[in-house]
Amino acid sequence: MSHPIKLAIIGASDFQNPLILAAKARGIETHVFAWEAGDVGERTADVFYPISITEVEAIADECRRIGVDGVACIGSDLGNITVSAVAERLGLTANSMDCVHRSTNKELMRRTFEEHGDPSPRSLPVTADTDLAVLAASLDYPVIVKPADRSGSRGITKLASAEGLEAAVQRALDESFMGEALVEEFAEGDEYSVEHITWQGEHRFLAITEKFTSGAPMFIERGHVEPARITPERAEAIRAVVEHALDSLGVEYGASHAEVKVASDGSIKIIEIGSRMGGDCIGSDLVRLSTGYDFVNAVIDVALGYEPAAVPEPGQGAGRAAAVRFVFGPEDRAALEALRAEAPERLEFVSPMYAADHAIVDSGSRYGFFIFSGDEMGEIEKYLPEVEA
Repeated sequence: MSHPIKLAIIGASDFQNPLILAAKARGIETHVFAWEAGDVGERTADVFYPISITEVEAIADECRRIGVDGVACIGSDLGNITVSAVAERLGLTANSMDCVHRSTNKELMRRTFEEHGDPSPRSLPVTADTDLAVLAASLDYPVIVKPADRSGSRGITKLASAEGLEAAVQRALDESFMGEALVEEFAEGDEYSVEHITWQGEHRFLAITEKFTSGAPMFIERGHVEPARITPERAEAIRAVVEHALDSLGVEYGASHAEVKVASDGSIKIIEIGSRMGGDCIGSDLVRLSTGYDFVNAVIDVALGYEPAAVPEPGQGAGRAAAVRFVFGPEDRAALEALRAEAPERLEFVSPMYAADHAIVDSGSRYGFFIFSGDEMGEIEKYLPEVEA
């Protein structure tokens, strides 16, 4: 009798749950590791282990005992580090630790881009020992202050002048796991993300996603839509820049999520690239809804050492439009109610909604979200966040 395939999954939150459910649907035994906090994955996993995702050695030891065939997570930089470390110890398929360090630490990422000629904003590292008076005098404003090693809009501030620099730097340092921050040139332009699946160093393009944010000073994501409403020429230019940068970072396996800005003159700057699936339901839902490609199962395949399914050629996928909108206030709830009343068949998912009894300071503090899709962009455009903004 053959033994079941076993997959270790790092993290148990709502954003990891699609990975757990997809693996279980394939008859794969799911072994989920996370700090015990009542998250959904604790209940949906075949076996749950109350071990923090930062406890690499403990997770590796348990995975060795279990005899897992792969290790994976989606949409989490911290989880991505653990995936690589555990895979390295067990001889499983994943990106190298060097690659993951370069794609989770924004300071290393910027230096890598500089070395390989990839366009990205000018960036200066900051620690608690940095002389901020000297730094402030050397900057060209506006600037973005951010932690060097976080995602999800945590600790980000835009400054138009030196006023508020000390508070912004302290906020970024407080959010950083390593006590490191960056002060960067503010890149002007429209924001997009780019999704790929990579197998043995071959980058297979999936989608370009258009992003809507809350704007300055914190730029928290208000929503995303696929495909991005851009010309084929612009899409090709973005894709070429991102794929060169994926090579620079050493991405060889699995999902990647690049964030870029495109200025009015068409010039492109890479804001950051994660060697993991994009969060905010981009990888887990929007790619599948808009292209027909099962991104989550492709991640599972790669983690298990299998070549992922072929990516549809342009025009041969689902060819639909899909979006996620996050709830910040009454206008977002009104858009949800309008969808329910006018086009309930386009509503794919509505998350639990939290009470609006706290300030939204990053992506983790938003009140909820809903996912919707249509056969054409025109069927969903009126429900996108930019309509209200």
